[in-house]
Amino acid sequence: MNRLFRQVRRHLARPHRFVCFTDDAQGLDPGVEALPLPELGLPKGHGDTRWRKLALFRRDLGGFAGMTALFLDLDLVVVDDLEPFFDLPGEFFIIRDDDLFRPKPLRKVNPTRDRFLHSVGNSSVFRYRVGAHSYVLDAYLADPAAAAEGYEHEQQFLSGELLKRGLMQYWPKGLCVSFKNDCVPRNFRSYFRNPVLPMGARIVLFAGAPKMDDVFSGRGNKWYRRIGDIEWLRTAWTAD
Repeated sequence: MNRLFRQVRRHLARPHRFVCFTDDAQGLDPGVEALPLPELGLPKGHGDTRWRKLALFRRDLGGFAGMTALFLDLDLVVVDDLEPFFDLPGEFFIIRDDDLFRPKPLRKVNPTRDRFLHSVGNSSVFRYRVGAHSYVLDAYLADPAAAAEGYEHEQQFLSGELLKRGLMQYWPKGLCVSFKNDCVPRNFRSYFRNPVLPMGARIVLFAGAPKMDDVFSGRGNKWYRRIGDIEWLRTAWTAD
């Protein structure tokens, strides 16, 4: 968390607050505002907490109702200016999940399913006005079992609710990039060239495998994927 805080501080000039919802605030930098994890509010006896991120759509989240928030997952690296994430006009911005992965031709066997999956957002980085989208959490809590039956995970459910209301907007492609698919040369080419940061990228994510810990340990997850020299990524990750 401290690393992410320093990355944001380095790449966001406008006045801002860095808030961490956590159940363990020990060791956090003094600049990090630590708050308890928000309650999802599941009905009594319902123990499925896999979709806990939907608690971010509480009306009263942390007392921040009405404020603009940029949510960032922990397992990413900020590599450049974050201002574009605040400058775009709109209600809700999120990564298009397909923008982080290579095309999946076999998915087109089911065109309806393919269209939906192409519209799904990846909630690693999204911007919203706190409290303005409480209908997402309301819809989930109205019938958690039906939500789990109809959707594979919270990202799909969130996307479905936004799409119903015509509020889904995606970050311009290239602002958020996949380390594996956008930075690492494909297949055997990784043995001849090191990973590079695409021009215009602001955040590097570790969608799929390898995960961030694997990458920094030099593990590519596949025998044909060499990680190589990632000094530029390490420098961004350890930003002061």
